[in-house]
Formats: sequence, C-alpha cells, structure tokens
Amino acid sequence: MSDEQAVLTEIRGRVLLITLNRPDQMNAVNTDLAQGLVAAVRQLDDDPNLTAGVLTGAGRGFCAGMDLKAFAAGGPPIGFNDFLENGSQKPLIAAVEGFALAGGLEVALTCDLIVAAGGVKLGIPEVGVGLLAAGGALLRLPSRVPYAVAMEMALTADPISAERAAEYGLVARVTPKGGAVDAAMELAERIARNAPLSVAASKQMIRETQGRTEAEFWDVQRPVMARVFASEDAKEGPRAFAEKRPPTWSGR
Repeated sequence: MSDEQAVLTEIRGRVLLITLNRPDQMNAVNTDLAQGLVAAVRQLDDDPNLTAGVLTGAGRGFCAGMDLKAFAAGGPPIGFNDFLENGSQKPLIAAVEGFALAGGLEVALTCDLIVAAGGVKLGIPEVGVGLLAAGGALLRLPSRVPYAVAMEMALTADPISAERAAEYGLVARVTPKGGAVDAAMELAERIARNAPLSVAASKQMIRETQGRTEAEFWDVQRPVMARVFASEDAKEGPRAFAEKRPPTWSGR
C-alpha cells in the first residue's frame, strides 16, 4: 500500500469522511497513517465549506492502536501525538466497528463524539504488553466514564462493550453492526446544518472550560463570543429567520 492510501478522505456535502485504510493491519498506526490523519484533519479545519468530520476505519475494525512491529523497528509513529494532543478545531465523530483498542481508543477519545456498532470492544490493553496508554486515555477516560471504570480498564487491560460504554455516556449512539458510519454521517449532517463558526466555537468552549471556575469560564468565553457575534453568519442567521428561509452559511 502506498503512503497516500494510508488515510482516505471523501467530501460529502459539508462533511468530510476520513477513513483509516490499513485493513490488513487492523488500521494499526504507523507513521504513514499518523501523518495521513494529521493531513486529513488539516483539510477539515482549513476548508470553509466543511463543518464537521467523521472518522472511521476500513475493514473489520476501527483501529488496533500503534503498529507494534513498526514501533519495535523504528519507535513511535511520527506525527501521531500531533493528532492525539490537538485533535481538530471542527467537530469530529468517530464511527467505530469491530474494535477500538489501545491507541485506537485514544484516537476515538480525541474525537468529540463516538458512534459504535453493537458488540464493539473498547479498551486500553497497553499494560498487558509492557506499555502505557500514553495517548490521552488516562486523561480523557476518567472524564467520560466513572472513576472506577476508568481505573479498571487501565489496570486490567480488559475492554468494555459498546453497550456498556453507552450506559456510561462514553458512546453517544449504538447502532446495528455495519451501521456506525451511516449513523455518524447522519449526526454530522445534522451538525452541518448549523453555522460553522458557531459550531466550532461551541466545541471549543466545552472542551476548554472543563474543570474551570465560573469566573474562568466567562473570561474564556468573552473573546470567543465576540468573534462569533461579529461574523457574517451572525447577521445571516437572524436575517434568514426573519425572511423565513434556510440560512446560507459562509463560515465567515
């Protein structure tokens, strides 16, 4: 497989579908895939005609985490932490079939919402192979599931099912097998009906104000609100409402 094929992108209206495309390796992350993922996220964030993205994996699973053979030969995949630490500016939905394990779950946790098919396995088994879930799971899991569940997942290396994850709020929607991408696309298209700047700003506020005091929240929101309220879309929305027509968003 050539480097260019490690990650595929497809524009569907105002949604970018991103596919991890190493199915024979269970979409394990090597440098080609990591850099392809970063490039795809840059495409999503930089294109004013895109509002949201869906991230999925080709073949029978979402992602099995880091490619251990590549790691043993040359170290961690270059560029992977760029995605894990920064994610995307615009909403990104993980559409998970089969499994999201180790770094694969950390990729899903870097997204804003997870849609998973029934029976999907979600886990961080790194301690079983002498490693550490160092891609953000130990930070993000305790804020998405109860403390005891996060601790058990981290220490036992045992996965949980999509159904159990949904009970905790980790998974937004559970679908029949084979239905994760369609459900995630439906959700992304619903998001994309809204003003792009407002959507991105809402995501930013929720992400950046977790754990802050109320005073800190208002301080963070002031410049974000000023930017949104001064936009062309902030004029277009009320105008379209008054004229009883669908708004035409410019993303400016």
